[in-house]
Amino acid sequence: MKYILCFFFFGLSFGLLSQELPPIQNFYPQDYHGENQNWAISQSSEKLIYVANSNGLLEFNGATWRLFPSPSETIMRSVKVVEDRIYTGSFMEFGYWKKNALGVLDYTSLSKKLSIALLEDEEFWNIISIDDYLVFQSLKRIYIYNVANETINIIDSDHTITKMFKVGQNIYFQRIGEGVFKIESGKDFLIFDDAIVKTDEVIHVFGREDKMLILTRDNGFYKVINDQLVQAEAFPNEFLSNFSLYNGIQLNDGSFVLGTISSGLIHLSAEGELIFQINQNNGLSNNTVLALFEDMDNNIWSGLDYGISYVNLGAPYEVFNDYKGVLGSVYTAALYNENLYLGTNQGLFYKPYKSKGDFIFIPGTQGQAWSLREIDNTLFCGHHSGTFIVLGDRVQKIANIQGTWDIGKIEGRPNLLLQGNYDGLYVLEKFNTSWRLRNKINKFNNSSRYFETLGNTIFVNHEYNGVFELNVDDAFFEVQTVHKDTLIKGSNSGLVRYNGDLLYSYKKGIFKFNADRQAFVMDSLLSSVYDENDYESGKLIVDEKDNKLWIFTKSKISFVTSTGLTSKPIIKSIPLTKEMRDGILGYENMISLDNGNTYLLGKTSGYITVDINQQPDHDFQVHIARVANGENKTNESLINTAVEGTFPNNENDFEFSFYAPEYNRYLSTVYQYRIEGMYDEWSEWSEDAEVFYENLPFGVYTFQVRAKIGNTVSTNTASYTFEIAKPWYISTVMIILYIVGFILLIFLMHNIYRQYYKRQGQKLIEKNKQELKFARIQNEKEIIRIKNEQLEIENKSKSKELAASTMSIIKKNELLTTIKDELNTIEDKNAVKPVIKIIDKSLKQNDDWELFQEAFNNADSEFLKKVKSTHPSLSPNDLKLCAYLRLNLSSKEIAKLLNISHRSVEIKRYRLRKKLDLQHEDNLVNYILEL
Repeated sequence: MKYILCFFFFGLSFGLLSQELPPIQNFYPQDYHGENQNWAISQSSEKLIYVANSNGLLEFNGATWRLFPSPSETIMRSVKVVEDRIYTGSFMEFGYWKKNALGVLDYTSLSKKLSIALLEDEEFWNIISIDDYLVFQSLKRIYIYNVANETINIIDSDHTITKMFKVGQNIYFQRIGEGVFKIESGKDFLIFDDAIVKTDEVIHVFGREDKMLILTRDNGFYKVINDQLVQAEAFPNEFLSNFSLYNGIQLNDGSFVLGTISSGLIHLSAEGELIFQINQNNGLSNNTVLALFEDMDNNIWSGLDYGISYVNLGAPYEVFNDYKGVLGSVYTAALYNENLYLGTNQGLFYKPYKSKGDFIFIPGTQGQAWSLREIDNTLFCGHHSGTFIVLGDRVQKIANIQGTWDIGKIEGRPNLLLQGNYDGLYVLEKFNTSWRLRNKINKFNNSSRYFETLGNTIFVNHEYNGVFELNVDDAFFEVQTVHKDTLIKGSNSGLVRYNGDLLYSYKKGIFKFNADRQAFVMDSLLSSVYDENDYESGKLIVDEKDNKLWIFTKSKISFVTSTGLTSKPIIKSIPLTKEMRDGILGYENMISLDNGNTYLLGKTSGYITVDINQQPDHDFQVHIARVANGENKTNESLINTAVEGTFPNNENDFEFSFYAPEYNRYLSTVYQYRIEGMYDEWSEWSEDAEVFYENLPFGVYTFQVRAKIGNTVSTNTASYTFEIAKPWYISTVMIILYIVGFILLIFLMHNIYRQYYKRQGQKLIEKNKQELKFARIQNEKEIIRIKNEQLEIENKSKSKELAASTMSIIKKNELLTTIKDELNTIEDKNAVKPVIKIIDKSLKQNDDWELFQEAFNNADSEFLKKVKSTHPSLSPNDLKLCAYLRLNLSSKEIAKLLNISHRSVEIKRYRLRKKLDLQHEDNLVNYILEL
């Protein structure tokens, strides 16, 4: 029997991998910015969650995590919230945290305040509150702290104290090797010394003192009978003995949640029946559960060896996730003959409804399954490879036409069915008791995913071409006329019949076919379900069992129903966003399960079941978490929100963070805010839990925020009022100064203008004087210019005279030289000798030079003086040569003037260069001309 039970529970635990589970939310170290391990969890009266993390104390308000590092920078092992204090225990340290006016937790060390001599390497693993006492437990001691008079009582132990438990108003604990003890009047008394509690670790003690239930690590549950511990038969102890339990809690409904070392969470009913097991294979982030806690809303929080998780145990949703990847994406589903069928992109699967076993693949259906349709107690499957009839755990193929989208009835033709395929429409016919393919409807070859019939008229929706209206013959063999409405078309559009009306939906709204107008007309009531911004899919689903019309939008799922008391439909909604649904766009599917209140919604890797009668609708409040002045989030920038603040004008950047402490895996909290005095309109709903306002002008502002979860809006609007002062330059004092200054400025400007015009008059007088003076100077300049021109003319005239004189001397000397040369050719020398003598005397006379010098001085009077002053060692002959060179005469011309040979002139030039100290590369003539 033992082995049979073990096998049964092991099989059950593996089967649990495929059962529907409550929604699970996982947080990882990168989410809460702490270390991996989380050792204890508690909750404040404001519903804030506190976690003892290996890196310190974590606070979660439903929107953001905050980490407060451990005061000793060691692992924090325990946490307990009592009123406004958060008590924590860590290595060689225990005390409490309390929020200051800025909302920041400040720590007070009780172990230091009470001057307690702690044991070496002591850690505090558990904290319990009873009346005015706080009890801290380490592995070797129990400290009983009286909050009222701040005294401490210590219970020592030679043996290891494993854990400490609160039963009623009493404290129980276990010493390994000794048994279970009870604390009374500050002392410990042995209660149970049975062998099981000496050797096996006690995980928890449940119940009342007159009816206790003890949970052990390795042997399951024990109860007390005649002061003896015996195994509780109602509990699956053989099953539990296969796990190493670490902790456990009893929930408010009486059921139990157990945490294991390597197998995740186990949920047992109050009677001991196994409800589910959640581990890393089906949703939990880690299999080692270090802490368990039930919050005010009955969510189960788990502190894990890697991360933090919570389970929405009371949620109206249950989830089946295909973590194995066997099923794939669910495109269609059906509940038929007590079997649940799922059509996916990998084929058709089934399992007995409410079975905890795995889904089973139906052979021959591999590939894409598009639809499951029950018609007259027969389940049809539209498949990529054709059309099947589902017969329990097998299928029968009745049509081999590829790509069957869907199958529907034809009014008044119970033996015929209409089938939409990739390439048009086909007719199925019932022959005896079986169905077979009869014919393709000719003259129409468009893909027919959505189709409906009205008599002999078939409406086919094609999201890219519009709605086709096909008139067919009575036998449904051939299309006679085709009318295409292209005014309404769009991607992901849908077409259904509901309550006798033909409905078409796309992003512009939901339209109803008007037979009189032969056109689709907008239905204002149904179209109110969504607008273009909220539009996600035009897929409409009609549940014939419950007569509901399902509509899918980005923010919710809506269904249309009626009360039976009125013809006007009622629209209700389920606040499941498209992200939460994780569905396949355009292929949404929803079926009713057996009780009429629970529906199955397919998603990309499994499905969700929804109880529409248990939608959460409880009141909640929104709070402002922090207000920071400036962009930085340091504690110095925080503001006390309990009082209205006034801030300097340059401190006009504000960041507001807010939260609603509600923990729902499948219901997102969205916020809407505004700042009166600047932006009076409410913002759009958003999941962002903070907003930053930059460079606010001066004035009085009130920041307001409200929240919405699902369809419920918070009962309050949280607000904070503050004022930004005027800048100093427009303060009252400065305005008075501006007025006084303006008056002084007017007076000053008056004086300035008066002085200005006075100065302008003086300037005008001075200007006239200057103009007269300038005119006089201009006249004098003109006179000087005229004189200079006359002098220049005279100078040019003298230069011409000098040139003429020079040329005259040269010509005269040339003539005399020529005459002399001719006379020297005469043989009678004595006859011409007197003449030659006269000629030589004429050539040697200084009269020509004196004439030349006078003319040269008239033309360039300063040159000879300048040369003499610059080079005082020059002889008269040197000055004469300089004068000739100044006129730029050649050596040949100079030789003729001096009546010497050309060679002699060159020698003179050479000697002159020496006296002038000219270098070899210097040009003598250029030097003379530049003087």
